[in-house]
Amino acid sequence: MEKNYKSFSMELAGRTLTVDVGRVAKQANGAAFMHYGDTVVLSTATASEKPRDGIDFFPLSVEYEEKMYSVGKIPGGFNKREGKASENAILTSRVIDRPMRPLFPKDYRNDVTLNNMVMSVDPECAPELTAMLGSAIAVAISDIPFDGPCATTQVGMINGEFVINPSAAQTAVSDLKLTVASTREKVIMIEAGANEIPEEKMIEAIYQADEVNKKIIAFIDTIVAECGKPKHEYTSCAIPDELFAAIKEIVPPAEMEVVMFAEDKQVREDRIRSLKDKLAESFADKEEWLALIDEAVYQYEKKTVRKMILKDHKRPDGREITQIRPLAAEVDIIPRVHGSAMFTRGQTQICNVCTLAPLSEAQKLDGLNENETSKRYMHHYNFPSYSVGETKVSRGPGRREIGHGALAERALLPVLPSEKEFPYAIRTVSETFESNGSTSMASTCASCMSLMAAGVPIRKMVAGISCGLVTGETDDDYVLLTDIQGLEDFFGDMDFKVTGTDAGITAIQMDIKIHGLTRSIVEGAIARCREARMFIMENCMKPAIAAPRPEVAPLAPKIKQLKIDPAKIGDVVGQKGKTINAIIEQTGVKIDITDDGAVSVCGIDKDKIDEAIRLIEIIVTDFEEGQIFEGKVISIKEFGAFLEFAPGKEGMVHISKISRDRINRVEDVLTLGDVVKVVCLGKDKMGRISFSMKDVK
Repeated sequence: MEKNYKSFSMELAGRTLTVDVGRVAKQANGAAFMHYGDTVVLSTATASEKPRDGIDFFPLSVEYEEKMYSVGKIPGGFNKREGKASENAILTSRVIDRPMRPLFPKDYRNDVTLNNMVMSVDPECAPELTAMLGSAIAVAISDIPFDGPCATTQVGMINGEFVINPSAAQTAVSDLKLTVASTREKVIMIEAGANEIPEEKMIEAIYQADEVNKKIIAFIDTIVAECGKPKHEYTSCAIPDELFAAIKEIVPPAEMEVVMFAEDKQVREDRIRSLKDKLAESFADKEEWLALIDEAVYQYEKKTVRKMILKDHKRPDGREITQIRPLAAEVDIIPRVHGSAMFTRGQTQICNVCTLAPLSEAQKLDGLNENETSKRYMHHYNFPSYSVGETKVSRGPGRREIGHGALAERALLPVLPSEKEFPYAIRTVSETFESNGSTSMASTCASCMSLMAAGVPIRKMVAGISCGLVTGETDDDYVLLTDIQGLEDFFGDMDFKVTGTDAGITAIQMDIKIHGLTRSIVEGAIARCREARMFIMENCMKPAIAAPRPEVAPLAPKIKQLKIDPAKIGDVVGQKGKTINAIIEQTGVKIDITDDGAVSVCGIDKDKIDEAIRLIEIIVTDFEEGQIFEGKVISIKEFGAFLEFAPGKEGMVHISKISRDRINRVEDVLTLGDVVKVVCLGKDKMGRISFSMKDVK
């Protein structure tokens, strides 16, 4: 059969990337059938014919669909089909969205959907990366307005050496998990998790990825040149110039600055409401303008704030450019939990609660990555509407909440103790009490303190901060802002979040609204964030709690471990679990045993834990002559008594070995339920283990 589609290939990090155009999904505005090694992803881009009515934002939806057949699995559960998106799928969708959204026209209101369907997974070639490239190509060759192309590269670091687009096996042992998206001129998105990578090394990795991205963009250009469609015309939703002019006559720029200059968010919002009421009254006879007042005022606010910052270095709340808002931190604010902490930065306030549990309660993962089957540390983030003074029905965590939780989780992973050092599953939950900018970074700080308060022996303290940006007409005309509040995030050009220890970076997430950052901005933001997080740790977090507590909280479960011969696991478990269940019932503990013989005993009472361990040790011990044991009388016969030393572990004391004095009946000395000490005598003539009470020394 003759090939009726076009195929393009390039070598990327030692593997072949192939893009088929016109082979499948021909009714989409743009479709790229992506092959990277044996990884296959279908990426499509579609747009509505007309703008959506009544909205003041660009309605972009990004989907990343993980098909379980791609790794030869049938989905679990009763339904046996893929359900809601996994956390990895949601985070991947966000990483695709963030670099692409700024490249669509700001006044475009047509619905756009980018869909990525993972159909085959090669462990050597990440499907997430393939989808990122596929989305960029699908939009670039479509008729959807787009100021691209853009490209994405992943970077790992093993033994101090960078690895471009690492395999799943390499990622599992990498000290760096970095994703960088670029346009042909600038870096446009950064996402990273790192094991305390120094700032200079991180910058080096970012720009190695940027160089690779430039080569990919050159490759995409050849595809667009041959297959690209002319971009379609669209209805602009820009605010009419005459409306802006009329608003400025009623509220001159100097008066607007007074409206915007307020330390308290509520004061500023009250002023804006009064201003809108004033405009609605003035434009009562211009019905076509009334519907545009909200968006027009928003644009006026934005221009005012940007001018104040860029030209006057004047922030809306009166702070200096490098100044952090007032800080406060405290621990143990919630009784009876295992650990708690509250971190406040201006009008952003997070309460974090830490819970410890046995490793058996770690989260099980059913995804496409065979190297990730469970997650021991979980960070969950909640953002109720009251935190911003609004009312809205809670319908569970959305993509933003999941993304913020994952960022704080990634920030703290590098400092957590190993399972061997600290055999616990750990969950931290950040409750947003109040929000006015960068709650994810406040979550990182609160989580760190909560972990230390719970007695988790983290290696170092971690803090996080966000750096903002306002740009002018040229690349050299910009202002970096330390610790941006909500208004500076909404009206600014960047939200550059960095977490780390005093030794280096543990996580980065960068969102921007412009077409990329120069290297000087990236370097400046990373340096500014380091300076700020050092200040936060020294002046706020350490005074509240300087180091992890030496023991876990009184109400937290205590866990002790021992190692047994794997061949003895069956003895501990017993037939149909009879033995292990008897130990659990007797002591009230929880027992987990792995296939290699690692036994974890978990409970609140240390004495009960020790008792359970003693019983297990007896069960797995081979009785030898001279050993001393304590046993409970469970049966009395004419010739002696049977003792139980541990569930399923029994032995006999002959009547002649009960007392140094001659006795006629066992019952003269022993009764059922007595606990006595005995010494092992070895095996009798029939090969049975025998014990003696009278020979105990």
